[in-house]
Amino acid sequence: MSSCTPRPAARLGRRSFAMLGLLPIVGCGAPDAQAQRNLAAALPDFADLAERVLPAVVNISVTAESRNEVPPEMRGTPLERFYRGAPRRQQTQGAGSGFVIDPSGLVVTASHVVGNATRVVVALQDGREYNARVAGIDELTDLALLRVEAGRPLPSVPWGSSGGMRVGNWVLAAGNPFGLGGTITTGIISARGRDIGSGPFDDFLQTDAPINPGNSGGPLFNLAGEVIGINTAIYSPSGASAGIGFAVPSDLARPVIEQLQRNGRVDRGWLGVQVQDLPGGEEGRRTAANAPRGVLIAGVERGSPAARAGIRQGDLVTAINGERIETSRALVRNIAAVPPGQSVRLSVTRDGRPTEITVQVGRRPTQPAG
Repeated sequence: MSSCTPRPAARLGRRSFAMLGLLPIVGCGAPDAQAQRNLAAALPDFADLAERVLPAVVNISVTAESRNEVPPEMRGTPLERFYRGAPRRQQTQGAGSGFVIDPSGLVVTASHVVGNATRVVVALQDGREYNARVAGIDELTDLALLRVEAGRPLPSVPWGSSGGMRVGNWVLAAGNPFGLGGTITTGIISARGRDIGSGPFDDFLQTDAPINPGNSGGPLFNLAGEVIGINTAIYSPSGASAGIGFAVPSDLARPVIEQLQRNGRVDRGWLGVQVQDLPGGEEGRRTAANAPRGVLIAGVERGSPAARAGIRQGDLVTAINGERIETSRALVRNIAAVPPGQSVRLSVTRDGRPTEITVQVGRRPTQPAG
């Protein structure tokens, strides 16, 4: 039996690209035409999708200004003066990705891409570049909205519903990995509802579509060409793609972006309580028919909306406006979705007895408890 030897790695310019994971084809003969057609029919072809969405995917470069920092060990020594001085401008090119959601020039990206930026430049796939203004940032969801004055309609892509995505669905990620420019990768939805410990609103889609540094803020598409996620983080020991990437779901991102467009900020509801899940977790509660269900109030901030309404430490919140609540994360998210100033009805168990308490929700401060 004959064997096939993979050809050596090609050398392109100054970089050598190794060919990894190539398997010999038994016999090395021409593939059967019918088998090739069957294979093509079974696998998705992303070419038309990529051609349609890539014009709306942008590269983002950022100019940031930082001051010289004095190392702690040098403070108070004669060498401190060498670290003092005028601000220095540090320019970072190819810092991230984004996508146009409105032909008028509205661009979505990640907040960590443009945070602390003094100048933001958006580059389209056809080479056109525009200065962009940061219209709003929401660090809690790592989202930002930019405005571009292009003088003409820009190609844009529509929102889709992340709620309709299932584990195993095909997706396409687009962006600017390692500053290489417009790049697409494909994969599937690996998991939903991931909490990676980045904040109270973690609800990430996990995907194995390769996402690398520079992809932050770029879109994750379904096969209809709709944005169902915004790529924001990866899990990787090496810093490059390890097949575990995370995207903010569009159902969470879209209302945030709409608030940034209207107000330049996101206003969230707030009670002013510390909350915790009941011991045993959800699985334990399911196995015990008479086990209590709800969220325990571990503390109440003085002068907070909860304190004014009479919420006490030790109360067990079981529902909000009649909707059952079983986890602290669900309580925080539901309250955050209530406009400040609006009232909600909490179903509370206190000393074993149920009661109803109406609370006028406050405005969530920068670093609240709940």
